[in-house]
Amino acid sequence: MRIFVTGASGWIGSALVPELIDAGHQVLGLARSTASAEALTAAGAEVVRSTVDDLDLLGTTAAASDGVVHLAFKHDVAFTGDYKGAAEADRRAVDTFGDALAGTDRPFVIASGLAGLKPGQVSTERDLPTIDGSPTSLRAATSTAALALASSGVRSSVVRLAPTCHGEGDNGFMATLVGIARAKGVSGYIGDGSNRWAAVHRLDAARLFRLAVEKAPAGAVLHGAAEEGVAIRDVAEVIGRHLDVPVTSVAPEAATEHFGWLGAFLGLDAPASSALTQESLDWRPTRPDLLEDLAKGHYFSGSAGAA
Repeated sequence: MRIFVTGASGWIGSALVPELIDAGHQVLGLARSTASAEALTAAGAEVVRSTVDDLDLLGTTAAASDGVVHLAFKHDVAFTGDYKGAAEADRRAVDTFGDALAGTDRPFVIASGLAGLKPGQVSTERDLPTIDGSPTSLRAATSTAALALASSGVRSSVVRLAPTCHGEGDNGFMATLVGIARAKGVSGYIGDGSNRWAAVHRLDAARLFRLAVEKAPAGAVLHGAAEEGVAIRDVAEVIGRHLDVPVTSVAPEAATEHFGWLGAFLGLDAPASSALTQESLDWRPTRPDLLEDLAKGHYFSGSAGAA
């Protein structure tokens, strides 16, 4: 198949592109910069040079493709205060893809998240997100709209990703936590640290997206979680050992002061099961788990994890 991938040079996308190509697919990758375009060309993809705001191009490219994987999200905009604007741009892109693919039965796979889906309980693929009109629920509303495209002749599916998609080169939550521990001289966790995060290695996540393109049924909800829940205190202890700093509890009311923007997320209890996903798509995560990955040391080498 000829698959159009947005966010193709990003953290998951850069693993998905070779995953798709190795499986015999052709890839068209959306690139907004020269560096991204060069990386995609080197990986063997055809470059579509533009952004997710170019709705006309998104629509025409999707219509000429055998399927679409939508990974792009304006994280830079979202994390600098305009989450609503980023989520609204995402919704416009999804609606555009839906119109372009209507009646074709072609695959349309989008990325969403697991954090906050069912706080304090193990969420499953059958759980529905809360959509209350708040800025943070807008992305959940977009995933719901994408699933509804199944009634319009689109083989749509949503991959809800674990809060941390780890691996060598990760500059996300785990690298940020390492950087904070290095800067503060202590490896912290919030409260008693028993809250859990589901986790998945980026290469396992990439394989799940490829399987979704190939065989996920219309309207499928999939969980990209290789581990149901990893206690954040266990994460802090591995970081503390590698940096040779004390491991300490941070009071919830001091979380933002200590962890910055990460403080709003680190205390979430967000375990999740992927049993139904593994059964339906025969997806079997094989890569190192989160604590193993941290123990390898690449999060602590050179500038990795710098604050």
